[in-house]
Amino acid sequence: MIHKIVLFLLLLVIGAVFYFSWLPDPGFTSEHYLPRWLLNWSNHYYNLRTAVPFLAVGFLLEAYTENNVDYFKNLSFIQNIGIAGVIACIAEGGQFIIERRSPDFMDVFYGIAGSLIGALGYNLLKKIKNAKQT
Repeated sequence: MIHKIVLFLLLLVIGAVFYFSWLPDPGFTSEHYLPRWLLNWSNHYYNLRTAVPFLAVGFLLEAYTENNVDYFKNLSFIQNIGIAGVIACIAEGGQFIIERRSPDFMDVFYGIAGSLIGALGYNLLKKIKNAKQT
């Protein structure tokens, strides 16, 4: 059951990445439900705001693939970072067809970096949990 919940959350976060990447206004001024402080922060730290949802993507990808055999763990980690890179490339590539948006290679870099930090955070929490159990 937890596997399905993690998959649902992962798909929800990926959907949010695509939604915000493909909005016509890069300043998010049409998104009235977002707090003003968050809009100001996201417009001030333009590329860094890309890394934030990818923290969750990296974390959830690692949680989703947790049941793999330990022999493939390093391959799984690299594969998950690759998947996050593909998601970032698709999100940025979609901006080619949106009139007021333009793709930025640094967003792909920040997306991969955010995913890497999220995946490392998951593995760190898992190691801490296992250390407390022994």
